[in-house]
Amino acid sequence: MIATELARALRDSGLTWHPEPGDAFRIDRPEADGDVFVLSEMTVEAHHYPTGTVLGFNGTTEWALDSIELDDTLWLPHEGQLRFLLARTFRSLVAAANGRFEVNVVIDGEALTFVGVDAADAYGRALLDLLDRSHGGTVEDEPDGVPWSP
Repeated sequence: MIATELARALRDSGLTWHPEPGDAFRIDRPEADGDVFVLSEMTVEAHHYPTGTVLGFNGTTEWALDSIELDDTLWLPHEGQLRFLLARTFRSLVAAANGRFEVNVVIDGEALTFVGVDAADAYGRALLDLLDRSHGGTVEDEPDGVPWSP
């Protein structure tokens, strides 16, 4: 799972989240920074309203929450989602000798390598660079209208 700081950087660089079952997220408040939640029809569900998306907590949880607005959460995309978002820029993932992982991409004809402590971290760093190069443009979770798949 990517670090909170990398997830915030991705969000701040334009990555948008459309909650789906199985997505991991944090409540983006200092007092809740250590807890990770997963969207599931049994415990946490996304409710879409004309005014915005709200994540509803069903049943009993450790949090005394009924719901929270999407703007108060931080999506923690997993490895498969990050790889999918790199789309056509992605070339390879390599396990380096030092126990780290390298993601190789080509952006605007330039071959680039991003190193991370795990594959998700390396993918996240590559996606962050892609977002930053697009000058704050957004990357939707469904490039070319095709939903990502694990």
